[in-house]
Amino acid sequence: MDALTRRRFLLASGVVGAGALATGAAAIGITQLLQTAGKDPGDGTHRWMGASNRKINKVVLVTLYGGNDGLNTVIPYADPMYHAARPDLAYPPEQVLHLDDSLGLNPVLTGMKRLWDDKRLAIVLGVGYPKPDRSHFRSMDIWQTASPAGPADSGWVGRWLDGVQAPVEAAVSFEQVMPPLLVGRRRVGACVSYRGLSLPDWISPDVVARLGTAAPTDSEAQARAAAAYTDLIKMGKVVQEAESTVPHAQAAAGGVPATGTGGDSALGTQLALVAQCVEAGVPTAVYSVSLGGFDTHADERVGQEFLLKQLDSALVGFVDRMARTEVGRQVAVVVYSEFGRRVRANASDGTDHGTAGPVLILGPRVVGGFYGEQPSLTDLDDGDLKATMDFRDVYAAVLASVLDADPARYLDGYQGRPLSVFPSG
Repeated sequence: MDALTRRRFLLASGVVGAGALATGAAAIGITQLLQTAGKDPGDGTHRWMGASNRKINKVVLVTLYGGNDGLNTVIPYADPMYHAARPDLAYPPEQVLHLDDSLGLNPVLTGMKRLWDDKRLAIVLGVGYPKPDRSHFRSMDIWQTASPAGPADSGWVGRWLDGVQAPVEAAVSFEQVMPPLLVGRRRVGACVSYRGLSLPDWISPDVVARLGTAAPTDSEAQARAAAAYTDLIKMGKVVQEAESTVPHAQAAAGGVPATGTGGDSALGTQLALVAQCVEAGVPTAVYSVSLGGFDTHADERVGQEFLLKQLDSALVGFVDRMARTEVGRQVAVVVYSEFGRRVRANASDGTDHGTAGPVLILGPRVVGGFYGEQPSLTDLDDGDLKATMDFRDVYAAVLASVLDADPARYLDGYQGRPLSVFPSG
């Protein structure tokens, strides 16, 4: 069967995942990705991973799409201005999970609180960039390209891929769409959908399996289309296996659907796949996953708590799993959103687009604690927080300490000082 006929069959049959048949520079399936595991680092295939003596050599970037409300995530519970600006949204001090005498975590982040107590959670306060933009799409573009001065044609990880001439498996996204941060000018990461294959009841999996068998007379394009069928089936099995090994994954896999601001809705499943790749020895250095739905203009308390519970369950389950093996202990997680929310609540029990917010960094070997300064709730910029930390200081730490790279080379115009949140050597 030719490639076009195979594709039309999937689309006409309502088979979820048919988009995975698209081919291109970033086309790679889960089977192909897992086959990269165990390659001998001495053969040159791992040259992008840098020095072998680093305590952390893999990073998982978690994007919270929609603009997470940082003030109700890391809560300035002791500041009277917090309660005055949000009379119905503010959490009473007795409900907050206290981290010190002024800041605490949202009450639903119980797992994060345990990681904090274990010194495996770092909280970077007041992170933003100069001249903040309150558009979801422009602000996310700035965060993913690390170019606040103007539009850029590559992501900050993509520029690193270019610089080290990395193969496609060096950076992998388990999202539905390739995020700009993994796109370089000459190189690009891989986009591997976690959804696998979902068939209508009237289609037998055996039929699809036969479609995935390449004929000796198939052209290269036809053989690739056949391989895509096989990979969809394989991904479905891998997802089931991954979820079964992480108790948190199934509980965290459901939830809110992705919204118009981007992001996905199954963070637990995405992280379970990352865990399986790490444990299998896949030489990926950067993973990208996401959770959407944080645009909380109305009824924020219920919506954000639902999302934060999902975030807490998925991240803590992942970090606990990573702590069990030496290869897992070399993984760190960075969680960010395109902006925070305004200080004052709106009339719909929600908050509107703001500016700075906290970045969470966690992992078995992360140097836990607070970094930076909590923004003032009285010295505001037109009702918004003033950033006290440049987001490129976070990225510079990832580049220097995790990817063994020079931050100035990949962060245009950067002259700052990387955070010391990752152990050296």
